[in-house]
Amino acid sequence: METVAVIGTGLIGRAWAMVFARAGHPVRIFDAAPGAAGRALDLIRDALAETREFGLIEEDPATIVARITAAPTLEDAVRDADYVQENTSEREEVKREVFSRLDAAAKPDCILASSTSTIQTSRFASHLAGRHRCLVAHPVNPPHVVPIVELSPAPFTAPEVVERARVLHEKAGQVPILVRREVEGFILNRLQAALLIESWRLVDEGYVSVEDLDKTIRDGLGLRWAFMGPFETIDLNAPGGVADYAERYGPKLYGMMQGVTSRRWEGDLVEKVEGERRALLAGDRHAEREAWRDRRLMALVAHKRAMEKDER
Repeated sequence: METVAVIGTGLIGRAWAMVFARAGHPVRIFDAAPGAAGRALDLIRDALAETREFGLIEEDPATIVARITAAPTLEDAVRDADYVQENTSEREEVKREVFSRLDAAAKPDCILASSTSTIQTSRFASHLAGRHRCLVAHPVNPPHVVPIVELSPAPFTAPEVVERARVLHEKAGQVPILVRREVEGFILNRLQAALLIESWRLVDEGYVSVEDLDKTIRDGLGLRWAFMGPFETIDLNAPGGVADYAERYGPKLYGMMQGVTSRRWEGDLVEKVEGERRALLAGDRHAEREAWRDRRLMALVAHKRAMEKDER
């Protein structure tokens, strides 16, 4: 199995370590904060135990954790790695510096990937001698539960590097997609942005409450979107498929969004949404609800796996 290095052991870094270790890979983790990598091992152990409760792993968590070791330096972590997943600060200058060190320390055929949510590969890797082996592998939080990963290469990324990364993630149980051209925010965040901007506008202009907007997605669109994408959804919502749907509903849907403008999320608008959310969830229960979210996601993923197994 390829050796994987995970740089940065925050929430995303720890989740990536779990993804690769449960797939059988030796994983080396490193964090610049003193003691962070060691503490991460305990948190990883607890998280794996929880995923086992939901049937998402069969191995003993201790066996999986044994594949993960903390390295004293970044260079030690990546020296023998075949693939690196970087999870440092979401700042371009930090990424450029970290990738300079990765490029100097990793062996020539090692893939260097970033978990960045907003920074395209060409912005942090164009200065590197080994830029051909760099790309973004953008996950969704938490990646050990939500399997999608957006592979976004730069124009200078070698196609064979992209393919190797795709195979690696697929074998590790993730669902890789290819971002064919660099675009700010990649794919998932742009889709999320479109929905969020309209959600804020509808609340701002008094059409719906924060709670009822969330219900609309949770108990409506979200149910379908849990197992179908938007194109499959419309394909199945018209007798003649996509072309039929476009003819029936396209002009109306297109028309209703023309001329729509939205204001920035600031000032009284943020106060309004924040106030409605805190009325539904007190601030001191935030972490508790995050854990609830992760458990719900695990249950949903377990259900989807069981259904897919039955369908096969």
